[in-house]
Amino acid sequence: MRVVVTSLLGLSLLSSMAWAVETAPAPSVAPAVQATTAAPPPSGHNTATQPKIIPAVATISPNGQPQEAKPLTAEQLAKNKALQDAKVKALVKDQASRLAQLEKANLDALAQNQELQLKNDSLGVQVQVLQSERSAQMFLYGAATIAVGVLLGFLIASYVYTKRRRQW
Repeated sequence: MRVVVTSLLGLSLLSSMAWAVETAPAPSVAPAVQATTAAPPPSGHNTATQPKIIPAVATISPNGQPQEAKPLTAEQLAKNKALQDAKVKALVKDQASRLAQLEKANLDALAQNQELQLKNDSLGVQVQVLQSERSAQMFLYGAATIAVGVLLGFLIASYVYTKRRRQW
């Protein structure tokens, strides 16, 4: 137990010291970071703690280097706007058709649900009728059994009574 506690304490101390040390960025990452920044960092500051500035609109040249985007003309803006409007209209039509399909499916499901509820109610009534008929049938079987038992009782009693009278 003592060994476990001391090892956990030592591990926590080592990990806290590791967090306290600042590390410099790897040399393979630094050129990529410098290529995406808009302005080079001042020489007097640490590059690891400064936020990087990424251009808002950038394009990538065929050789993989970022390049500044050219401002769009009014025609290109109008064309982009028309394309976006067409996409929105297509999405609205698609959503409207899906909505109509869902409404139709919902109405069909409601109709089917109502039919099944009616069938369930009628089957419930049939079950109650069959249960009452079964209980009436069991009552009749019980009454017949009692009647046969009473009849056999009288027959056996009269036979025993006549047999005793003969013996006297």
